[in-house]
Amino acid sequence: MSSSDAKITEAELENDLGPRRVYSTSPSAPSRMPAFASVLAVIAILYFGKEVLLPLAIAVLLTFALAPISSRLRKLGMPRIPAVIVTVVIAFLVLVLFGLVVAGHVAEVAQNLPAYQGNIIAKIRSLQESGTDSGIVRRLTSVVESVGRELSNAEQRPGAPGTGSRPREPVLVEIFAPSRPIETLTSLIGPLLGPIASLGLIIVVVIFMLLEREELRDRFIRLVGYGDLHRTTEAIQEAGSRVARYLLMQLVVNCAYGVPLALGLWAVGIPNPALWGMLAIVLRFVPYIGPVIATVLPLFLAFAVDPGWSLVLWVGAIFLVLELTSNNVIEPWLYGSRTGLSPLAIIVAAIFWAWLWGPVGLVLSTPLTVCLAVLGRYVPQFEFLEVVFGSDPVLDPKERLYQRLLAGDPDEATDYAEEFLEEDYLEDYYGKVAIPALLLAEKDRRRGVLTAEQMEQVFGTAITLVSNLAEIAQEEEQEEEEEQKEAAGRPSHPKEGNGDESELPDGRGKTVFCVGGRGPLDDASAAMLAQILQVQGAEVVAARHSDIPNRRAMSLVPKQSNAIVVCFLNEDSTRHATILVRRFKRIYPAIRVGAVLWVENQKERQPPALGEADFVATTLTSAAREALADAPPSLVTTARKIRTRRSSNKTGIAAARSGI
Repeated sequence: MSSSDAKITEAELENDLGPRRVYSTSPSAPSRMPAFASVLAVIAILYFGKEVLLPLAIAVLLTFALAPISSRLRKLGMPRIPAVIVTVVIAFLVLVLFGLVVAGHVAEVAQNLPAYQGNIIAKIRSLQESGTDSGIVRRLTSVVESVGRELSNAEQRPGAPGTGSRPREPVLVEIFAPSRPIETLTSLIGPLLGPIASLGLIIVVVIFMLLEREELRDRFIRLVGYGDLHRTTEAIQEAGSRVARYLLMQLVVNCAYGVPLALGLWAVGIPNPALWGMLAIVLRFVPYIGPVIATVLPLFLAFAVDPGWSLVLWVGAIFLVLELTSNNVIEPWLYGSRTGLSPLAIIVAAIFWAWLWGPVGLVLSTPLTVCLAVLGRYVPQFEFLEVVFGSDPVLDPKERLYQRLLAGDPDEATDYAEEFLEEDYLEDYYGKVAIPALLLAEKDRRRGVLTAEQMEQVFGTAITLVSNLAEIAQEEEQEEEEEQKEAAGRPSHPKEGNGDESELPDGRGKTVFCVGGRGPLDDASAAMLAQILQVQGAEVVAARHSDIPNRRAMSLVPKQSNAIVVCFLNEDSTRHATILVRRFKRIYPAIRVGAVLWVENQKERQPPALGEADFVATTLTSAAREALADAPPSLVTTARKIRTRRSSNKTGIAAARSGI
């Protein structure tokens, strides 16, 4: 084989399969291993340095939350330092008072718990006597009774007279008296030193971060993104606004939940209702787990306080009403999906940060994950973070539909289509999503990765999708009829006759024949075009490419047809389209015959000329307009070329007989 033959063969393969370089992976593509190694290093640093990093993380998030308040005070005319100090003092005073109130209520509940043990035992025994013969109930009864005995023994032990306890008291006093005050002071102050030191560190860091906020921003830009100030500035602003908005909206939502909860529990008679409302406000910052804990504690207290079951039912009803109201009214109104995180990402982030930093990490999981998602959006090396954690779809609508067509799942494809059609029309869905999805399938076919069985599966799934959307098509057809009745006195063609693509012509009284050009994918596109024409009121007959291999199959075309439309997804099918259009024109010279060479973006190129074709379209809207147009068909000449093709092996004899 010569080198010229090899070049010709390679060129032919490139024409058939398309340019392979578009689909090949570049050998110089950057590896993701450095980013993965960086992530592992960051996780190790966060885990082993949590004693230092945890207070800093809390301080950063508090800075995000308090920065809008400080900025508002400065806009009101207060100097920078007083505005920051007032903001921090008010915030931490609120937190301290909140903690003191909660601690006081917790101590009161702990003192009253022994008085409720009788009700608990009585209810468990009533459950056991009601016919439940399970060993679990017996074990619960024994556990509660043993706990009650231990509590009563602990109360009687200091005041109970006994001879065995007196000899031990002098020994304890004489031996440990000199060192007991110091040990007592150490045991009291020691556990408080860590939290007090952390709290002081957080307060100091928050103050300095609020004072030096602009300076820290500039230093971060110089360190990380000096080469792209625009992108870095957008990342900082988005991270700050999203975290601050999340914390503020979550606080508002939690207060809108906790205050009515406290009032409701107070109305039904639950002890310490303010405690449970305040705990609900705090615990609901913990995703998914916090609301459950906030619900279980008051329910258990209602179970212990009331000898009957009415109080438990009332408390359960209160939580049910509040959850429904919060999830369906308050959160969509105030909060919505402002974090930009998917629900699964929030759960995974909660598990990860709880493992990394314990209960505090669980509370901070959502704000920290928001910052990671913003980092992934603006830093190319960490784009996978936005893909993993973000709530935005990672695939375009056309790619999602193509994936469902490949998987043979028409139900999910129909669900996606119905979501799209809540705001747009069927013409928009087919033109912007479905036809581009078929173009993706055609690209895969050209590069040899889509088998014949897969093409048939894509065709079958697409036809099922079109069938599932028939009801929506009928509704749109009825709307078109109503609009036509209302506009009976006006022309029903494009608005004001200016060719506006926002309105298609009226198809009532017209018949159109739609057929695929070369394969099952073309057949699917023809079925979609046929449904759009039906919406306009036209009678449409759709056929597959395999139905027209010869002249005898041409009888499928209705005699009263106004137009014949042949659909091609392969943009290089102009030669085949020319032949097929010419064949239809020879058989049906009184019918307009055209071809549709689908393209995703009609502005990129003009449709090619196809010789005898009455029209050539590239989009769904233009194809529907041409198929329903009232223009007369173009006249064709005699079938000289057909006679030449029949005697192609005897060209010289045919030419001599015809006198040429």
